[in-house]
Amino acid sequence: MRYNRSVPPCQVIPVLRYPDPGVAAEWLGKAFGFTVRLRIANHRIQMRAGEGCFTIGEGNIVPNHSSAVQVRIENALSHCERARIAGAKILTEPKDQMYGERQYEAEDFYGHRWNFTETIADVEPESYGGTSVNI
Repeated sequence: MRYNRSVPPCQVIPVLRYPDPGVAAEWLGKAFGFTVRLRIANHRIQMRAGEGCFTIGEGNIVPNHSSAVQVRIENALSHCERARIAGAKILTEPKDQMYGERQYEAEDFYGHRWNFTETIADVEPESYGGTSVNI
């Protein structure tokens, strides 16, 4: 695969639409700790989410809640509190899951849904009914 510095190095790059990408980037940075990677005029902003990435595109598409972007984080409790203080709507509080993750869900100021997950244990998938395939 070729490298192009104009495109994030991630293999999967979600694109989320907001009416004002600049406002969205500022809010997402404050609430969730994301950072700007690249600005393209006023209509497109590439964001870093740890080692992951996503793109903010200009548009008035209203989120339909059929999906959420999942982001791995270090500390779900403090991350959730940061998001709450910044005005995120917390849909589910941080909760320890049987599969070794502590997760919470939030909705941003425009209605996009985010799932934040912190690994708290290494758990065999078979212990909770999963099936290991190519792990």
